[in-house]
Amino acid sequence: MSKNNSNKFSRRSFVQTTLLGAAGLTILPGFKNFIPSDTINLGFIGLGRQAMYLLDGFLTIKGVKVLASADVYGVKNQRFKQRVTKYYQKKGSNIDVKTYEKYQDLLARTDIDAVVIAVPDHWHALIAIDALKAGKDVYLEKPLTFTILEGKVLRETVRKNNRVLGVGSQQRSDPNFQHAVKLVQDGKLGKIKNVKVHVGGPPKPYDLPKEILPNDLNWDQWLGPNPYVHYNKELNPPISINPNVKEKFWGGWRWYKEMGGGFTTDWGAHMFDIAQWGLGMDKSGPIEIIPPGYKNHKLLTFKYKDDVVMTEGPFDENNTKGIRFEGKDGWIEVSRGHYKASQKSFEPNFKKDSGPYETKIPHLINFIDAVKNRKDPVVPVEIGHRSCTVCTLGNIAYDLGRPIKWNPDTEQFVNDEQADLYMHREYRKGYQLPDL
Repeated sequence: MSKNNSNKFSRRSFVQTTLLGAAGLTILPGFKNFIPSDTINLGFIGLGRQAMYLLDGFLTIKGVKVLASADVYGVKNQRFKQRVTKYYQKKGSNIDVKTYEKYQDLLARTDIDAVVIAVPDHWHALIAIDALKAGKDVYLEKPLTFTILEGKVLRETVRKNNRVLGVGSQQRSDPNFQHAVKLVQDGKLGKIKNVKVHVGGPPKPYDLPKEILPNDLNWDQWLGPNPYVHYNKELNPPISINPNVKEKFWGGWRWYKEMGGGFTTDWGAHMFDIAQWGLGMDKSGPIEIIPPGYKNHKLLTFKYKDDVVMTEGPFDENNTKGIRFEGKDGWIEVSRGHYKASQKSFEPNFKKDSGPYETKIPHLINFIDAVKNRKDPVVPVEIGHRSCTVCTLGNIAYDLGRPIKWNPDTEQFVNDEQADLYMHREYRKGYQLPDL
């Protein structure tokens, strides 16, 4: 693996990001040096609720042109085409927006520079790897991958192909989280003893009843590498064009073991990510994970080699999804729109941000800047992989019902053949993860 990516977020070398986000320092060799006036042509793969938020953000960024989309649900392609066409018409431009059912057809276009991937988790790795091999830069929604091995292969593919991959962990571009992490890494709280993170519980087995499949939904392609499960609209929320009806809820696939990682990965990819960042563990991770209910442990517990303990569970009366850093000299609680500290000097003095959190334009601008200048974005693949690994390790401990030991240097379980089986999963016939 390339060693170009230095640990830019260690305690000694914290880079304070601005409201536009800070691009990483790694320069990717061997490709055209873009200049700010260049246009980045984008394609979107996966067109659900999250993708629509991202579209609203990317459309407004100077130097970006959205040209195409791919989705297995026909009506979502129609919505995308209408929205993009209408946007450009208002700007006085006529863009011929192309839509595809198969993402491979979009990747085959030579005029697409980068893709935004916002598909269900079980498709993340394979689509992103195909995109990278096709010479595209990638903005990939969190969590990075469905299995740890997928993350390792994806990381290697990014570096081998000298591409830019940014992860949708937009909290890293949020001033509140940046401020909290800087205080922690500057030692203002003293030695950190405990980190309390609340994200929610693990996934459950799929138990929804079978329903009639929409005519324009390619269910076999939606499943992709996954074992077969029957369709239920909770997995892929219905929409319509006329009348215009948006998704009324988030896709429920994320709550079931067959397709997602539950709250552990859905919110964990945000909150455990910030905890890892604050602890200076962006290139490392915990060494032992203990599930709740094991002996005297009431909460999912992560132990780090410097005696820091991180637990998953509520830290306030409101069950806020967020993080509480506890040090020898004070504490900080931070979440979306919430900041509380043990003393006034720890609190930020800037105005609160507004607008839909999922859009977070600064994070998207940072990705486009990284693409133009051929350097790592604020959340490169290595960080996305390590944060995702923490989440996945939590779910493995839940499943096994006992402690597991992890070597973050080798990224292997310690003398645990049963846990080793969770490094990856069996794909359906016709799908295969490339070798490392």
